[in-house]
Amino acid sequence: MDIRGKVAIVTGGGTGIGRAVCLRLANAGAKAVVVNYSRSEADARATTDELGALGSEAVVHQADVSDETAVKAMIEATTGRYGRLDVLINNAGTTHFVAHPDLDGLTEEVWNEILGVNLKGTFYCCRASAPELRKTKGVIVNVASIAAHRGTGSSIAYAVSKAGVVQLTRALAIALAPDVRVNSVSPGLVSTRWFRQRFGDEAAQAQEAAFASTTPLGAIANADHVAQAVMAFVENDVVTGQDLVVDGGKSIAY
Repeated sequence: MDIRGKVAIVTGGGTGIGRAVCLRLANAGAKAVVVNYSRSEADARATTDELGALGSEAVVHQADVSDETAVKAMIEATTGRYGRLDVLINNAGTTHFVAHPDLDGLTEEVWNEILGVNLKGTFYCCRASAPELRKTKGVIVNVASIAAHRGTGSSIAYAVSKAGVVQLTRALAIALAPDVRVNSVSPGLVSTRWFRQRFGDEAAQAQEAAFASTTPLGAIANADHVAQAVMAFVENDVVTGQDLVVDGGKSIAY
């Protein structure tokens, strides 16, 4: 797809990977980018300022993707404003850090929140946008995780939710073909502000260095590396139902 003149929605678009994808879309000539956020309004507005400076019209839209009514309203607002929707990037996500042996720590509340945002939220966004994307021969890219492919991650619930996203991607690629392409990207550890805030600068840097040392490339991805992979799927017109791992090769280094 040539992104010039196109309209995109990026969920969780104000920070980290979402922000990097928004910037890539604007640099590629997107007409408009809707920056979705749940709580980080200031970051979302700062991102729209950056997009405007790059020549794309950008608006913020607050919506919790686990709320299907809110998701439908976001899609309707976008198509009402621009008359079309070409690209959906499902990047919004959440997790709880629960040690895998701590099965009792996986409470119903934890399961509901993680599955609600990561898996059900992704589906809600895809379902609500599908009629519009069919009209424009559009594309969906879902952000999953390397945890979808391995027995590790921040929690079992998180890994299960992201495995669900990968399988949802395959199923939707068939269900929406030939009109809409659907792919996913599975990052490994990504160096982001959120990661540094969660663990502190010193601990985060130590974890990043340890992760990088175990990869064939000796490197850790940043948000823009993941955005590059997302854009590859946006731009390639004959790839669908695929998942691309972005982890410096760690997943093959066994």
